[in-house]
Amino acid sequence: MPLILHNTLARQRQEFVPIDPARVRLYVCGPTVYSYAHIGNARPVIVFDLLFRVLRRIYGAEHVAYLRNITDIDDKIIKAAAENGETIRALTDRTAAAYQADMRGLNCLAPSAEPRATEHVAAMIEMIERLISYGHAYEAQGHVLFSIGSMPAYGSLSGRSLDDMRAGARVEIAPYKRDPGDFVLWKPSTDAQPGWDSPWGFGRPGWHIECSAMSEVHFGDHFDIHGGGLDLIFPHHENEIAQSVCAHGGAPFVNIWMHNGFLDIEGEKMSKSIGNVLVVHELLKLYPGEALRYAMLSGHYREPLDWTLDRIQQAKQALDRFYRALRAVADIDPVWPETPSVLPALEDDLNTPLAQAVLHELTTSLNKAETVEEKALAKGALLASGHLMGFLEAEPEAWLRWAPESETGLTDAAIDGLVEARRLARAAKDFGESDRIRDLLASNGILLDDSPRGTSWRRA
Repeated sequence: MPLILHNTLARQRQEFVPIDPARVRLYVCGPTVYSYAHIGNARPVIVFDLLFRVLRRIYGAEHVAYLRNITDIDDKIIKAAAENGETIRALTDRTAAAYQADMRGLNCLAPSAEPRATEHVAAMIEMIERLISYGHAYEAQGHVLFSIGSMPAYGSLSGRSLDDMRAGARVEIAPYKRDPGDFVLWKPSTDAQPGWDSPWGFGRPGWHIECSAMSEVHFGDHFDIHGGGLDLIFPHHENEIAQSVCAHGGAPFVNIWMHNGFLDIEGEKMSKSIGNVLVVHELLKLYPGEALRYAMLSGHYREPLDWTLDRIQQAKQALDRFYRALRAVADIDPVWPETPSVLPALEDDLNTPLAQAVLHELTTSLNKAETVEEKALAKGALLASGHLMGFLEAEPEAWLRWAPESETGLTDAAIDGLVEARRLARAAKDFGESDRIRDLLASNGILLDDSPRGTSWRRA
């Protein structure tokens, strides 16, 4: 079936038809690197990593380019660096590296490139100059602003009218603005702030122009898919469209805009004031990254997601089931299918709840397989579908023995010793001792799986 995606701009599902099948281009707004990423930041990364995998499966890995930018100049970065007593570069290098490591921990593939804003300032200046020359931007008191009134279609992505946007911008109107809704393309910097020389003086770019310039440098005027969180529709993506379309003489900018829904924590909005901000770096110490990924994909990407402990635990239990089935056929080589069974569900606007249901069906088939041939086919089917979604990439034994960093219970060696002692007790028909050891292990969160092949263990 064709790949169907929901286009925010068109407000409907559409068949994806690439501009050039030999070079499918996906751009996703990346992090502003001044602190660790929270779990809400991780949702678009996981969602569009999945889309990246699906596109690679359909068009070939060598024919898909995925850019996820790094915003490494921003007022929050300037403030954080000053508070930490470190240079902006030291801060952004450190937090960008932590972000990349955390996303790898969630089984996210590295993008094709991660352009940094500070490396594209010349391109931003050039684009701003074009916008001024075309009558879409103007200089005022060291600032350069985009004139929203110069673009009749402004507001088409968010569905907001110019009057509504002007009304919302009237709280603090800068005196140099011609229209309350005009937004900054360039602003002046003090000697104590980072900046670059420009035709408008020493300064730095506004946030919105960064993505327009970086996507133009790497993807040209017109590309396939632009993604991000729902919170970016306005003003960021709305302003990107305005800048890029106007800088390109009215030419199309992006064919399909995709946005993931918001994420709450145990039914409440994530907020520093509430104290419920969950940092990915810390979550990865408590849970396997693959379980966090599974939990994130357990809801459809366009719907709100309530991030709960129960959701994470259910994700871990589901993956435990898959890995236990794979451990039972560890000595059988998989036969890989031509097409992963989850692909039709994923081609239906990334229907991950349905795809996860398919994984459970494949696991049931593997558990019921009787002959070596049946097991090889079922194992290949489960692995192929799991890998497409970024799951089942660990060794079953390692997965089932995974423990949080804070785990202070029995070591693997101690558990192995108790399992062997229980085997000897059973062989001697000392079932009382056998039961005592099983209970001891269970009280430490260790579950035993007895089979004709012997006894294996896993952490609950």
